[in-house]
Amino acid sequence: MPFTGVGVSPGRVLGTVRQMPAPVSEPPAGERLAASTSADDAVAALRAASKAVQAELKSRAERAHGDAKAVLEATAQMATDSMLIKSAVKHINAGLSAERAIWEASASVAEMLLNLGGYMAERATDLFDVRSRIVAELRGVAAPGIPASATPFILVAEDLAPADTATLDPAQVIALVTSGGGPQSHTAIIARALGLPAVVAAVGADGIADGAEVYVDGTAGTVVVDPGAEEVAAADAWATTASRLVDFDGNGRTADGHLVPLLANVGGAKDAVKAAAAGAQGVGLLRTEFCFLGRDSEPSITEQVEAYRGVFDAFPDKKVVVRTLDAGADKPLPFLTDATEPNPALGVRGYRTDWTTPGVLERQLAAIATAAEGSTCQVWVMAPMIATVEEAAHFASMCAAAGLTTPGVMVEVPSAALRSEFILGHVEFASLGTNDLTQYTMAADRQLGPLAALNSPWQPAVLQLIGMTVAGAVAEGHDKPVGVCGEAAADPALAVVLTGLGVSTLSMTPRALAAVAAVLASVTLDQAKHLAQLALAAPSAAAAKERVRSELPILAELGL
Repeated sequence: MPFTGVGVSPGRVLGTVRQMPAPVSEPPAGERLAASTSADDAVAALRAASKAVQAELKSRAERAHGDAKAVLEATAQMATDSMLIKSAVKHINAGLSAERAIWEASASVAEMLLNLGGYMAERATDLFDVRSRIVAELRGVAAPGIPASATPFILVAEDLAPADTATLDPAQVIALVTSGGGPQSHTAIIARALGLPAVVAAVGADGIADGAEVYVDGTAGTVVVDPGAEEVAAADAWATTASRLVDFDGNGRTADGHLVPLLANVGGAKDAVKAAAAGAQGVGLLRTEFCFLGRDSEPSITEQVEAYRGVFDAFPDKKVVVRTLDAGADKPLPFLTDATEPNPALGVRGYRTDWTTPGVLERQLAAIATAAEGSTCQVWVMAPMIATVEEAAHFASMCAAAGLTTPGVMVEVPSAALRSEFILGHVEFASLGTNDLTQYTMAADRQLGPLAALNSPWQPAVLQLIGMTVAGAVAEGHDKPVGVCGEAAADPALAVVLTGLGVSTLSMTPRALAAVAAVLASVTLDQAKHLAQLALAAPSAAAAKERVRSELPILAELGL
C-alpha cells in the first residue's frame, strides 16, 4: 500500500518501521494536589522540572550544530518561559496538581500561538514537546524520544519535535517519514542537513504497523509498505550510485566551463570546519542567530567577535557572507522581539528590529568588522527582510560606518525582487532567501503540510521574481552578483534552473554539494537557460518540476 507525501530529502531505501512511542499521557482533568503536598512544594517541583528540561535541551544543543543547534536553543527557552510558568503557578495555587497545572497552562499558551498563525503557530508543536518533557520529569519517567533499536530503522511519526530531529543519529535512523509537517518543517530541514531520505505530509503513514517493511523514496515522496521487486531494485540502484555523490572537487561549473561557485550555509565555527572539509567554495550564509538564541540578553561584542572569527578562520582567502541577526517570527528573543505580535511573519523581524531596538545591529556590525581584522577571508554582510530602497541605503551606510565594504541584502520580500534595480544601486550584492520569498509570494505558511504544494520554490511566480532580481542586478550599468542561499539551491534540478536564470552562486547544506555539482556538470549554460525558460512557462510548480526533470536523465541515474 503506497502513501504519497512531499519528498524533502533524496534517497531510496528499504527498512523496518519503528514508530515514535506514544506521547506522555495527559494528567486526569481536574487532578488535584495530593493531600500530603503543599502548593509551595508543587510550585518548587514544577520550577525544578522546567529547569531540568531546559538544561537537558541546552545540553543537546551543545552537541548539535547549525539548524539543529538553533532549533534546540529556541526550544530550551520555552521550558522556563515566564508566561508559561506563571500561568501554571496560578493553577497550582488554585489546587491543581503540578502535572495538570503545566498541562493546562501549556494548552492556553499554545492556543494563543495557534491563533497568531504563521511562524508562531509552528511554535505550538515545540511547546507541546516541552510540556511532555516537564510532565515526564515530574513523574520521574523517561522523556519522550526516538525509540531505541539494535538495528537501523525507518522512523515514522505524525511529526517530530525539534529535540528529536536535532539529535537524530543517521547511523541508526536511515530515513524519516511523517504524516504531518511541510517542506520547511524541522523534520525536513534536519533530514536534508543529515542527508537522510525523508518524506513529510504523507497522510496516514503514522498508522503503518511497527516492524513493517517499507520502501521510502525521498525524491518522489512515496512510501510503499511490503515493497516488491521494483522497489528492491530501486533501493539497490541507489545504494550503488549514491557513492558517486560522496566527493566534490571544489569547483562548481557547467559542462562548458561556466563557473557556479557552490557555497555552504553554516551556523557556527564547527559547521564551517565541516563545510570546508566537504569542499565548499566559501560560505553563502552564516546564520548569526547561533550567538543570540538561548539567551536572555544580548551577547557582548567580544563574544560575537570570537564566534565569527572561528568561521572566518575556516575559509582563508574565500568568501564568507554574514547574515545579520534574523530575529523575530520563529526566532523570538526576549531582549529584542515582541512575542505578542498578531502576525509575527509579517512583523518586526530581521533588519526591522533596528527600528524598535536600535543599537543591537550597530554593535553586531562592529563585532563582524573586528572579527574580520587580520582575516584573509572576504567578509560580505547582508541584512534580512529588506523591503525598500531606503532600507537598503540605510543598511549600506551602517556597514560603511563600521568599516565593512561589501554590504548586501536578502531578497525575501517580493517588493525587493521587483525593485532590485534600485536597491542594488546602494549595495554590492543580493542573496535570494527562497524559503521566505516563496511563502510571501504564495501567501502560504512554509511550515504547514496542507500548503506544501503552494509552498514550493518551483512555483513559476517565484522563479519569475528570481529572474527579475537578476535582471535588476545587471540593469543601468550594474553588474552585481545575485546568489541563492535558500533551500532551493540544494535541489540539483532547481540548481540548474537557477543557474539558467543567471544566479551567480548557490549556497546549501554541505551534504548537497556533490549532488548539485554532478548535475550542474551534466549541462551547458545554454541548456540551463533553456530549462529555466521551460520552468517559467509552466502552468504550475508540479509542471515546471516535471518538465525540467524529464530533460535531466542524470537525476534518474543518481537516484535524485
